[in-house]
Amino acid sequence: MLNNLKNRFHLAARILFTGQTQSGLRDEIPSITPEEVADAKEFFLLNKYFIFGHARSGTTLLVRLIRVHPVVHCNYQAHFFTRPPLLQSLVMDTDVEVWLSRRSNRWNQGKDLSTLVLRVSADFIMERDARRVGKQIVGDKSPSSLLHGKAVQLMHKVYPDARLIYIIRDGRDAVVSHRFQSFIDASQHLSKDDLAIREAFQHDPEPFLQGERSIFTPRGLQRSVEGWVQNATETEQLGRELYNEHYISLRYEDLLERPYREMIRLWEFLDADVNVSGLDDLIASELQQNPDADWQRQKAGDLVEPLKKGKQGSWQDLFTVDDRLIFKRVGGRTLVDWGYEKNLDW
Repeated sequence: MLNNLKNRFHLAARILFTGQTQSGLRDEIPSITPEEVADAKEFFLLNKYFIFGHARSGTTLLVRLIRVHPVVHCNYQAHFFTRPPLLQSLVMDTDVEVWLSRRSNRWNQGKDLSTLVLRVSADFIMERDARRVGKQIVGDKSPSSLLHGKAVQLMHKVYPDARLIYIIRDGRDAVVSHRFQSFIDASQHLSKDDLAIREAFQHDPEPFLQGERSIFTPRGLQRSVEGWVQNATETEQLGRELYNEHYISLRYEDLLERPYREMIRLWEFLDADVNVSGLDDLIASELQQNPDADWQRQKAGDLVEPLKKGKQGSWQDLFTVDDRLIFKRVGGRTLVDWGYEKNLDW
């Protein structure tokens, strides 16, 4: 009897404050207001940035390099805006919306506190980490392969004042690297056909390394290329549209070819002092290490031994004629747009 009365009371309250007759998830959260941004910055003073990129596009290397600067910190994969359940899941329940926006809640000044709650939650997580290492600029690196441009929109709702860095890699190398990552780290999710390819490569890699046999299924390669194209196209478009001068992009290949110049460009973008002595030596020292490659070799050495980790142009050894045709059809124009090819004659 008592529980029934409680349920009726909650239903009446939900109808009164939201017009909804059933609990569930709201469709959207409001964007943070300039006043709320200013309020948050009074308590959380450090400048924030985020690194997005498609899977296997150099985001991890970029983190390792960007944080050698004495005032710049970055850590890995909070996935605030890039992988479900997302930061916004904290306030998506309609019951939480009612609680944070109800008129009798005199702390909310008559507004929905949802986005401010998200902002200060992420601020605290990042600033706590940065302050422990004595740094004043802090960012998160989270690959955005799942949500693409939507990740930029979600970020802008909470951090319109932050800065966004996007790193892209030649999509042909990116899909090859991601394929081998799935062979190593996600074999439990592979299909029967994928497992057969993995086993064949492990047994005899030469036909694959000579471009005689594909490491992909045709449908799997098409989906991978479509994801890379969507990620690159939407992130660039929305990054420039929503963030303007607070958005910057770079190519993984340029980072490898001229690391000091690219890092100076990024640190200037973050308003970090680039006249710090020894930055070039710190970059060079970091580039001598490759912990990701060491870990993969330890976990699946026989599978990755024929490959050179992070090698540019590895697709040229591994793509079959059909692989090339699929990539040209789906992603050829995007390769040209980013300067990886001059035309489709490759």
